[in-house]
Amino acid sequence: MKKQNITILGDGAWGTTLAILLFKNGHNVSLWSAFPEHLDLMDRKRENKKYIPGIKIPSGIVFEKDLSKAIAKSDWIVFAIPSKFFREVARKVKKTKVPLRGKIFISVAKGLEQKTRKRMTEILKEELGDVQTAVLSGPTIAVEVAKQMPAIVVAASKNKQTAKKMQDMFSAEYFRVYTSSDVVGVELSGPLKNIIAIVAGISDGLGFGANAKAAILTRGIVEIQRLGQKMGAKSKTFSGIAGLGDLSTTCISPESRNRTFGERIAKGETMEKILRTTDGIIEGATTAEAVYQLSKKYKVDMPLATNVYEVIYRGKPPKAALRELMTRKRKAE
Repeated sequence: MKKQNITILGDGAWGTTLAILLFKNGHNVSLWSAFPEHLDLMDRKRENKKYIPGIKIPSGIVFEKDLSKAIAKSDWIVFAIPSKFFREVARKVKKTKVPLRGKIFISVAKGLEQKTRKRMTEILKEELGDVQTAVLSGPTIAVEVAKQMPAIVVAASKNKQTAKKMQDMFSAEYFRVYTSSDVVGVELSGPLKNIIAIVAGISDGLGFGANAKAAILTRGIVEIQRLGQKMGAKSKTFSGIAGLGDLSTTCISPESRNRTFGERIAKGETMEKILRTTDGIIEGATTAEAVYQLSKKYKVDMPLATNVYEVIYRGKPPKAALRELMTRKRKAE
């Protein structure tokens, strides 16, 4: 495809990784951050030492501190912003007064807004108006992609042409992109699987083995699918790349912040301490409450998600949560 003008909003590991990938694919790439001092450091060192050390940032990637300039020259705006700050940045974009017609906004965040329980593309439309939105998601540990290890993702948009353009734009020899029209399913898969990854981490922290991990993955995907369908997603999405694929990676990888969070919770650390001592955002920690509330709203039985919420927010002992899960009423699969 012809060279595209793309702006990445967000200076985390994933935003930086995508900026490098897109630049190497031959596109014009700018990166903006809410933290100008960190942007200056990245520009000087040509490395994101805070979030993804050891990965060289090509000199052709432009670091832009002025948000208006960053988005004015691009047709594609990639929101690599944690859900906690997503709406705030969307409002900043709106305040720039830059015409947004014709621009396509891609969310790569894997979270839900804690208070409203809304998806990121819903927030984009609320704040920016009738703009075109899309989602890129899948089993992607940023450092692995940055090292050009093989990975697959899904580009989802209600507009098939947009999804196809994203496929062409992001695809590389080590980065295979599929397309989907199920924006709701692809977008929900990321935050929902984070909750199950916390359970997997708790299992690891309690010293359990492969049997327990398999149980968590298989029952976890059932819970995700139940809620997703009630919220308008397609069932098959959750057994695909964005669902089962991402769930597997996040539950297994030692690099997964959500899995590690669960492991530390099981070993007795508090959520406050873990969040304070972790670089980057642990989406599952804040999403847990939103998912719990959604399960109540849609009347969906989600025992794993419910117990995660109770462990994190109500101080329920992890072993008591496990006992409750294992002694639930017996039933058919």
